[in-house]
Formats: sequence, C-alpha cells, structure tokens
Amino acid sequence: MEAIPPLAHASGLCHVVASLILCVHTERSGVRLGRGKRGGTVPGKADMATVEIRPEVPSDHGAVHAINDAAFDDDGGVTRLVQDLRVQRTPLPTVSLVAVADQPVGHVMLSHAWLDAESRLIDVLVLSPLAVHPSTQNKGVGSRLIRASLDAAEALGAPLVFLEGSSAYYGRRGFEGAMDLGFRRPSLRIPERAFQVARLSRYDATMTGTLVYRDVHWRHGVGLYPAP
Repeated sequence: MEAIPPLAHASGLCHVVASLILCVHTERSGVRLGRGKRGGTVPGKADMATVEIRPEVPSDHGAVHAINDAAFDDDGGVTRLVQDLRVQRTPLPTVSLVAVADQPVGHVMLSHAWLDAESRLIDVLVLSPLAVHPSTQNKGVGSRLIRASLDAAEALGAPLVFLEGSSAYYGRRGFEGAMDLGFRRPSLRIPERAFQVARLSRYDATMTGTLVYRDVHWRHGVGLYPAP
C-alpha cells in the first residue's frame, strides 16, 4: 500500500535503525500515491532540509494514523494494518519509520514474509504501507523514507524487499520488476508490473520462488493491488 504524491519492536534493532537514520516514498505495497483527503490535522509546510527519518515511538502513533488516513482516505483500513503490524512477532521484526519536520509528515513500514524457494523458506520483507501527508507530497519525503527502509532492511540481514506499486516510481528508487528476476506473485490478482523487488547484499541467484504473505497482509488487503 502506498499513499504519497510501515519502529523496530526489538530494542536492539531500534538502536541499529536509529544509528543508520541519524547518520543519514508512492503506491500500494507499500504506498498508494496520495489520492487522499486533506482533512484532519494538517502538518505545517515541512522544510525538507530539516526533515529527520527515525524509528517510530509510541507518542507518534496518533500522528502516524492521521498521515495514513489522510493519504489513503480509506476509512482507516491502512491504519488498522499498521496497528496489527506493530504487535506481530516474526523472524524479521517489523520496522516502522517516520519522517519528522516539526511533527511527523510521512511513514513507512517493513514487515516479514517468506520467499518459498526451491530448497527452503527464506525470510524477506514487504514494504507496506508508505504514506506522506497530502500537504507534504512531491517534496522527496517518500524517496527518503524508501532509502531509509532499505538501509534498515540491509541492517537486519534481509536479502530482499518486495512491494506492490508503480514500476515507474519505484524503478527509480532501487526496485526492479520481480517477475523478470524469477520471482512469482503471491496472487495472480497482482498486476505483473506492480510486483517489485529490491535486491540487497545478502541476495544470491539461488533465491527464486514465490512470495508468501503472512495472514496479516491478506487480512488487510495487501495482495489486492488495483490494476491501473
């Protein structure tokens, strides 16, 4: 799921992600480009030079829900996904990052899934949702969230990050067509071009197979990306 122009729950990961970010975005998967409403709390105009990407903390929850509600305009469906992803315990922990100016203006999550390869199940990550508040879209916030999420996935040792989204958008931000690389969609309902993957340093050419979503993804509609 994406909506633009989904904190590490393990304390160790929180420190890893924080150190990465402090030293250092638009369609479903991961992010639906902002077709959202502009109601609710509207962040002030963000100064992109001062935007910080950091792990989500509990005090961010209300603002994160408002960002996703405004960006997706889906009666809280993505917010319910976010809430469920926060509490799941999986081999690769959920990562939730926020883009903060004076207050949060963007949000991205990574969550665990499997690649059903020929010889074994491989732990991978799914980027979903990605959201930037409509008042702050088209300013590069989504791109920075994507870069930070891939850095976090690398730090966790994940070999692959999958998403459902725009090939034109994500193709410029480290993702490639997954089917061209030998990966199979978790559902035939997902358009081939929307099925995207980023290969990280632990990837090797034996890693081909079918992406297997967790129940939480199906429950909240990930895997049902609408055809353009």
